[in-house]
Amino acid sequence: MTIQQRPVVLRPSEIPARQRGGGAKTIPLVTRKAGSTSFINGITVFDPGAAIPLHKHNCEESVMLLEGDAVAEIDGVEYPIRPGDVTFIPANVPHRFRNVSDSRVMKILWIYASLNATRTLIETGETRTIDDEHAARMAS
Repeated sequence: MTIQQRPVVLRPSEIPARQRGGGAKTIPLVTRKAGSTSFINGITVFDPGAAIPLHKHNCEESVMLLEGDAVAEIDGVEYPIRPGDVTFIPANVPHRFRNVSDSRVMKILWIYASLNATRTLIETGETRTIDDEHAARMAS
């Protein structure tokens, strides 16, 4: 069955955010549900001082800092990043992002190079698809 793609305009301010825990929430944007056949993206908002756990993906990822003060920890190296800076993270490279401000939110735009992107937590080895994470958050 062929799905006909249609253009769509997404408005992050009108899409409910999914709580990720640890002071982070995600707004899924371009996904399979929106009609994408090759990539997914979204915005993650971090409260002051929030960080996500060290993890890796089964595909390439690019992240742009939209606002705030951040550190990107990629393969054991910490990089201070400013709004407008962009990262490229190859598949299976451990990384995470931290909001280093104690008073302002931080926002990132992330893009995965696969509809079937997964996240594997380094500490536990638990792997989930990004789509599953969004669906689980929608149900709660």
